[in-house]
This record gives sequence, structure tokens and C-alpha cells, in this order.
Amino acid sequence: MRKRIWGWWFFDWASQPYHTLLVTFVFGPFFAAVAANFFMAEGLESEAAKAQAQTMWSIGMTVTGLMIGFGAPFIGALADISGRKRPWLIAFSLMYFLGAWGIWYSDPAGGNLWWMLVTFGFGFIGAEFALIFANSQLPNLGDKDDVGAISGSGFAFGYLGGVISLFIMLLLFVEQGTGKTLIGLDPVLGLDAETREGTRAVGPFTALWFMVFMVPYFLWVKDDAHTGKRGTLSQAVGLVVSSVKALGNRASLASYLGSSMLYRDALNGLYSFGGVYAALVLGWEITLIGIFGVISAIAAAGFSWVGGIADKRFGPKPVIIVSILFLTLVCVTVVNMSRESLFGVSLAEGSKLPDAIFFGCGMLIGGFGGILQAASRSLMVRHTDPAKATESFGLYGLSGRATAFLAPALIGVATTLTGSARLGITPVILLFLLGLIMLYWVKAEGDQQ
Repeated sequence: MRKRIWGWWFFDWASQPYHTLLVTFVFGPFFAAVAANFFMAEGLESEAAKAQAQTMWSIGMTVTGLMIGFGAPFIGALADISGRKRPWLIAFSLMYFLGAWGIWYSDPAGGNLWWMLVTFGFGFIGAEFALIFANSQLPNLGDKDDVGAISGSGFAFGYLGGVISLFIMLLLFVEQGTGKTLIGLDPVLGLDAETREGTRAVGPFTALWFMVFMVPYFLWVKDDAHTGKRGTLSQAVGLVVSSVKALGNRASLASYLGSSMLYRDALNGLYSFGGVYAALVLGWEITLIGIFGVISAIAAAGFSWVGGIADKRFGPKPVIIVSILFLTLVCVTVVNMSRESLFGVSLAEGSKLPDAIFFGCGMLIGGFGGILQAASRSLMVRHTDPAKATESFGLYGLSGRATAFLAPALIGVATTLTGSARLGITPVILLFLLGLIMLYWVKAEGDQQ
């Protein structure tokens, strides 16, 4: 069993770079900077160009979130009918690999912005669908008192992988404005800094990292017993419909899915736009954003491990509540900070206080974000029938992604209306608070059937 748990942890280690390197700290800010420069070259003023770049990124995340959210429960139901997860995992792993690799073909002049969004989204769909199947294996790794610690340790191990992968990218690949990496080297492998090949290499690097480190997972985590049945789409639809109808008799689960739908959407919004905010509002280079990412991911690894211990001691619900409160406080701080002022108080020209505060915010986002995700899937286990784990976690995936378009869309609307990338983050605060309110009706011990 111990080897099976380690194999399951390796999924987090292998898959985390898509979120760390591509969504948040390298590709996301790179896309924002490329898009903003492209729109400025087209004649837009600086602030309008930045807002347009953030809006375009929000469109990409919105469409991707819709596809993930509405596909997840049906794919989970199909897997439960047959009892087989591995063929699905292989297919989605291939999507992850191809989508990540395609980022290499990004045009640093902005000539193929839509291609950049499409290839990123294709891989992200693969990453998120694969995660649903991995999460569905958690109930079989230990009893309900142990899964919190197992989940937390998995996130901690995954974030450690994210830190190391990001560290490698910063030291050896990503070029600064000088054309050199963080330690003053030319990008390795003869990559051309002029055409941003060092930064674009984040795609193939992420793809190869995933392929190599998924090996322990596939070796040590065996597939479930086959049922001998072949599922059809109509059967999957029937299962999902019946599961959704059954929520009427499971108030705790229904409230939890609604709550997690809102606060996980808010957290994904923070992850998706954190690096973009740093690039557009604070004017950070990707290397500085990367350092910010390393610190955030180290905090996330440590916090997730501690959060797993707290989960085992107090249960997941109190851990989730504390995490949401801290993340809401961070959002309020970020929205009220710019290069010129902090909560309406003017800052001296060239002040480094916003940079220092945002580094602190990054540690809290990474730390409490990691705790929140780990405790959330632990609380879901307490509402899950192990015989229908993939279907249940498909609904969990639906709750996390059915409105995954909401945070990016609201950020896009707020950004457009205010013309400010900073104020565009405001809707995330509302989503966190609504999610917190809905937790009131969730039983701390679940309603497992």
C-alpha cells in the first residue's frame, strides 16, 4: 500500500508544472506581456492594451473551464461503468503532453495569440481531466481519518516538484531583458534569447517532465478491477442525471459542491491571474515573477504538509474556513495596491513596498491555496461512496469547473469596465465570501453513503 501511495503522490509531482510553469509563473505572464505589446503596436494606449491582454487571457480560461466542467462528470461516469481508469488517464496524459509541447511554437511578436491560447487550453483540459481520475483513487488509499494527511502530503510533494521545475527554468532557460538567465548564463542548448526560445522552451520542458515522472504512477498505481461492461454516452448521461437528482436528498453534499464551486473558482482565478497581475500592474519581468513563484511554491509545499496534519487533527472543514479567510484578506490587499498607492495612501516614487507586499501575498496564496485544495478533496472523500468514486469526483470536478468560466469572465468584465488590470481582480473576493457562506450547511463529517 505504501508504494501505491507514493505512486499516487508522483501524479502530483508530474502534473504540477502545468499549473506552476504554464498557468501562473512563466507562460501566463509571457502571454500577457506578448499580447499587451502586440496591442500597443496596434495603436492602443498602455493601460488599454494591458486590459485587452488580460481580457483575452480570461476568454481563453473561460472557454477551457466550460469544456472541463461540463465534460468531467460524464467521463467519470463512463469510467465507473467499465471500472477502467488507465485508458482514460493515458489519453488525457497525451493531451497534456501535446498541449504543453505546442507552446514552443508561440510567436513572441504576437502573431499567433489564438494559437497560444488553443494549445495551452488543449493541454490544460488533459491535465484537469487526468486529475479527476487521480483524485478518484484517494478514497482507496486510506480510511477517512488518513486521507487528509495523504492528500496534504500529495499536494506538498507536487508543489516541491513545481518548485524544482521552476527553479530549473529560471536558472537555465528563461531569459531576462539582458538576454541572460537569472544566473547570467545564455539559455542552455543554444536557445536563442532574441526570439525568446528560452522562455518558449517551458512548453517542451513541462511535457517531458510529465512524461518522465508519470512512470512511477503507472508502475505502482494499478487500475481498478474491470466490470466487463462497456459504457455508452447515454448510460453516462443517465448516471450523471441520477446523481444530480440525488443531491436533493443530500443537503450536505449539495451545499459542499456549491460552496467548493465558488471558492475553488476564486482560487483558480487567483492562480490564473496572479502572474498576469504582476506583469501588468507591477511591471515585473518573467524572471522576477519566477522567483516569486519559487517562494510561493515552497510556501505551498510547507503549508500543504502542515495543513494535512491539521486536517487529521481538526477535520477538513475548519481548515477550509481558515484558508478562505486568509485568501480573501490577500485579495483585498492586492486590489488596493498599485505602484503609486496602498489602500489610498500615496507611496514615494520608486517605492519597493508593493513588491515586498506582493511577495508576502504570494506566499499566502501558495500556502493557503495548497491547504485549501488538499482539504477540499479530503472533505469530498467524506461525501463519497468508494464504489462510485470516479463519478463522485466527476461531480466534484464539475463543481470546480462548471463555473470555471465565472472568475475569468467576471475578471474580464471588471477589467473592461474599469479599464484597470488591478481592479479587475475584485470579483474574486465576492466568490470567496459566497463560498464561505455556503459552507455553513456542510456537515464536517460528510454524509457518506
